[in-house]
Amino acid sequence: MRAIALHADVLVATSAIWQTNCAVVRGAGAGGSEKGESAPRAGEAFVIDSPILPDELQALPALVEQAEFPAPSGLLATHGDWDHLLGRLAFPDLALGCAESTAARMQAAPGEAQRELRTFDEEHFIERDRPLALGAIQALPVPGSCGIGERELALYPASGHTGDGLAILIEWAGVLVTGDYLSPVELPVLGPAGTAAAYTDTLMRLRPLVERVEHVVPGHGRVLGRERALEILDEDLAYVRDVGPSSSTRLRRSSRSARPPRSASPR
Repeated sequence: MRAIALHADVLVATSAIWQTNCAVVRGAGAGGSEKGESAPRAGEAFVIDSPILPDELQALPALVEQAEFPAPSGLLATHGDWDHLLGRLAFPDLALGCAESTAARMQAAPGEAQRELRTFDEEHFIERDRPLALGAIQALPVPGSCGIGERELALYPASGHTGDGLAILIEWAGVLVTGDYLSPVELPVLGPAGTAAAYTDTLMRLRPLVERVEHVVPGHGRVLGRERALEILDEDLAYVRDVGPSSSTRLRRSSRSARPPRSASPR
């Protein structure tokens, strides 16, 4: 796992597998400055999404402490795919916040994330100290906001990849967390209840947000600057529109270097 600081209040840890990103954000407390230079351990911290491997999850609390962030008081998930829900393995006592659409997805398919995690672990010979228990779920209205210290995270709907999800704007830090959109390492993929129309709507919704930030944190792949994120957004819009997947079509997970020609049909 590698970790970088994007701002005094934002860390990003990237898993060694699938390049899955986990962001840790701190909201300034009473001593925080208007420039975002929060005092060490001041305010409140949330963990957004998660790394995947057991040693990465075990190291996450120490990473937060070494950065002199306060102990996290909550978890946030951009959507209900299992590889974004593992924060509870690092912080088992924290509640998980997610969009109302994600809470409904997990309620409609109880145990889905746990089953998919077990399948992944069996395929990769991974052993974990304990099973995943999602615990208390806090359904958040989206669009909306979520208070963190004396600041707020802005929440925007982000369905299309799946039928649920949200993007998180950390405006004072100039950071946008997009979930499984704008990835530099994989093509647009339609998962459970995802549709091309909703995917396109989300990309259009993300454009003005990307234009307002310095850094974009996708679900998978390196952190992007504004200009590269806008380039990928345009590429993905063209891909989704040209390939024209139906709601039942899965777009093949692939690196961008292996992008199929425009005339190719997805598999």
